Amino acid sequence: MQQRGMRRARRYTFLASLLLLAVRGFAEMPTAPDTSRPTPPAPALTYADATVLGLVEGITEFLPISSTGHLILANHALGLESEAQAIDRSGLPLWQEPPDPAQGLPGQPFTIKAAADTYAVAIQVGAIAAVAILYWSRVLGAIAGVFGKNPAGLRLTRNLLIAFFPAVVAGLTLDDWIEEHLFRPGTVAAALIVGAVIMVAADRRQRARAADAPDVDPSDLSPKQALLIGVMQCAALWPGMSRSMMTIVGGYVAGLRPARAAEFSFLLGLPTLTGAAVLKCYKSGALTLEAFGPGPLAWGGLVAAVSAGLAVAWLVRFLTRHGLALFAWYRVVLAVGVLVLLGA
Repeated sequence: MQQRGMRRARRYTFLASLLLLAVRGFAEMPTAPDTSRPTPPAPALTYADATVLGLVEGITEFLPISSTGHLILANHALGLESEAQAIDRSGLPLWQEPPDPAQGLPGQPFTIKAAADTYAVAIQVGAIAAVAILYWSRVLGAIAGVFGKNPAGLRLTRNLLIAFFPAVVAGLTLDDWIEEHLFRPGTVAAALIVGAVIMVAADRRQRARAADAPDVDPSDLSPKQALLIGVMQCAALWPGMSRSMMTIVGGYVAGLRPARAAEFSFLLGLPTLTGAAVLKCYKSGALTLEAFGPGPLAWGGLVAAVSAGLAVAWLVRFLTRHGLALFAWYRVVLAVGVLVLLGA
């Protein structure tokens, strides 16, 4: 127990050191332009914007309140929903598909909104890194299991892959449709309310379970239970529903206690979020890098990593003591606020 406490203290110390590094880096950023060089075009994304988005991503990614929904709302508040064509650092317009005069094709501009949507997914890498650090022993055990050196790790890897598979199929099939139709504040508000109802029902069911119910480890889930969690995770493709919420609720249904359900949700986020980031960056990562620059991208990822690590550590303790009810009420209040702002 003492050794576990020491390992946990070292992880938190590492996260705190990253936070201090981040704060120091932000404080040392130049505030005045360098007049000795030609003035480049004003950046579409500032370091202040990147700080806000990194905090929003890190804090909300593993809480059951929808990081994607919050990032869409944050982009709306920061004015990053513009359909104006993005430009690179030399001032040239960026194209998703360049015009072809010979074929009479006008081309498809790469917009500020498209860059912001890609950025929101790309900085998830920071949150992924935080979970990998906090649960490094689980991650190493899963890797060892693949090589036949850890039976429990092999079962955990099996369950994670089974739960990951439905999201791959649904995401590849519906990605473009979802981005076109559901990445809007109004649809996010609706998902927040629907998710709140699901959370209240799941929380009541969980509290009704016997206090002496067995403490099932995620590695001991059956393939059928893992698949159930994976299918429920697909609902999170609706921005505002929350991947973390649906997988935690799925864990409840599969018989996991709150802390175990949260742990499986965090670990399932590693392949799920990595896959989403790789796919998004493959499609428009280079254009986003040209539009926003490497500095804000790296900065947002660092801020997301630190804040996600702290949020994950807090969530496990909170769920064990209080359950999901508070998050459900938060979602309702946030949804009402969004709807009021949209109607104003």
